Amino acid sequence: MQLVAKILPYAQIILSVVLVTAILLQQSGSDTGGALGGSGESFHHTRRGFERFLFYLSIVCGILFTLSAFLAIIIKAKS
Repeated sequence: MQLVAKILPYAQIILSVVLVTAILLQQSGSDTGGALGGSGESFHHTRRGFERFLFYLSIVCGILFTLSAFLAIIIKAKS
């Protein structure tokens, strides 16, 4: 458990950097007017290729980051 406690902060830093990068690299399908109803276009957008990869990467990194945060809380409570 001590090894996990030593590695966990570095894993969280790496996950957070990857998560922020994946979110920022995703393309926005609509501008501000479209988000507020100013555009007649549909909100449905099919993701393909690299955009789909970034979408799933951000979901996986978000879940892993959340689990690592809960693990850090559990480790902190035990010590």
